[in-house]
Amino acid sequence: MINVTEGFAPFQEYQTWYRVCGDLHNGVTPLVVAHGGPGCTHDYVDAFRDIALTGRAVIHYDQIGNGRSTHLPDKPAEFWQPALFLAELDNLLRHLGIEKDYALLGQSWGGMLGAEHAVTQPAGLKALVIANSPASMTLWLQAAARLRSELPADVQHTLLAHETAGTLESDDYKAASQVFYQRHVCRVDPWPEEVLRTFAAMDADPTVYHAMNGPTEFHVIGSMKDWTIIDRLPTINVPVLLISGRYDEAAPEVVQPFYDLIPKVEWVIFESSSHMPHVEEREACMTCVGEFLVRIEGFKG
Repeated sequence: MINVTEGFAPFQEYQTWYRVCGDLHNGVTPLVVAHGGPGCTHDYVDAFRDIALTGRAVIHYDQIGNGRSTHLPDKPAEFWQPALFLAELDNLLRHLGIEKDYALLGQSWGGMLGAEHAVTQPAGLKALVIANSPASMTLWLQAAARLRSELPADVQHTLLAHETAGTLESDDYKAASQVFYQRHVCRVDPWPEEVLRTFAAMDADPTVYHAMNGPTEFHVIGSMKDWTIIDRLPTINVPVLLISGRYDEAAPEVVQPFYDLIPKVEWVIFESSSHMPHVEEREACMTCVGEFLVRIEGFKG
């Protein structure tokens, strides 16, 4: 039986919800999981709790503005910046007392956040897993345009027509977007309950997603549209595991700069997955991440 505890870490005048599966202080470096979006919740990456079965504590949390953490629907778009979420992560590490020894896994936007964290060379970071993440949003948008051009012609027409008209809340636009999502976000059909919970939560409060990303995964008009970390990647000084799917919206050319520029890096592509190998090939993905963490010097898992 794995011990599960939940709590809130006070952050500024807000609260960050977190959950710990396992024993944080059993001598095995714990794994912190940062969800994507920006604006998702921990639910769709819940599968990573499986790693706690190996004796390594796993921490999930909902970033500010999302899930069970403090929601701030009235904050202006400029409030939502990577620096806010970096400060929140640092605060959580201190609150849990693991800031001197931890590993970090970030999925999609969470991997971008993880890379931003790693380039600061925090002393306690022992390893980083970047899962399904872009090294720059320019590359992401180029890949999205390519993948979108491969959709059926009627779907492409519907997307463009509604984007031009600004009718992005229409049922037709959402249905057309789902064709892209089913190909390149999660290929499991129907989507698992934990994935549906995250998307329902984003629909209920899209504040962060709309401010930083935009209305969809492939129509990025938010504050992150010009983001890049490519020029800073050589400063990452911990071992890094890259994960992506063969059909991923984070296409190979989007991930490539991580592999080219991070000094200690390895890359695994899951052949039957898109953007969520942790859902689409759950057992293989958990084994991959777990074995990587064990291999890293200093880990006792």
